[in-house]
Amino acid sequence: MKIICIGRNYVNHIEELQNERPTEPVIFMKPDSAILLKQHPFVIPEFSEDIHHEIEIIVKISKVGKYIESKFAHKYYDEISVGIDFTARDLQAKLKAKGLPWEKAKAFDGSAVIGDFLQKEQFSSLENLTFELTNNGKTVQISDSSYMLWKIDELISYVSQFFTLKIGDIIFTGTPEGVAAVKADDVLEGFLEGQKLFRIQVK
Repeated sequence: MKIICIGRNYVNHIEELQNERPTEPVIFMKPDSAILLKQHPFVIPEFSEDIHHEIEIIVKISKVGKYIESKFAHKYYDEISVGIDFTARDLQAKLKAKGLPWEKAKAFDGSAVIGDFLQKEQFSSLENLTFELTNNGKTVQISDSSYMLWKIDELISYVSQFFTLKIGDIIFTGTPEGVAAVKADDVLEGFLEGQKLFRIQVK
């Protein structure tokens, strides 16, 4: 399986990092080795002093697809959740300044938290999903899927122009504002429509 991530999909987060608003989705990838194993803590890597949390709605692909039209994209996934795209912000800034790829800052081991999946049918609309990240019990990121520049089905259609989507692939759909550094002993909990889908200890 592969992990396909979307950057700059919420206007307030784009402004937060003083990035340029894209005219099409920004795509980057994480390998399967980036997945943080269940019940394992997130260990801050030695190569960064500024690891940021980025909570995102995530989608699990359930059907092989290529060149998927937006109107048919809903047929290619049954489950959604929330996850964290951990980012070495200091390393990313250095790489961006040199015009280099972000992978070292985005795709390192343990950088992808994947929450428990829920059947999408239990939600009345996927375009108005509230999701939230708390750190030590305090809300640090909260938003709604209605603020996405590109909705889930649009992202699936766009991504499938470049990559064949396969069963088990995960799409991270972008993070809202509120990203910030984590530190040892933080406890991060992710919620989708009030349901807690992951709990991560930082070490």
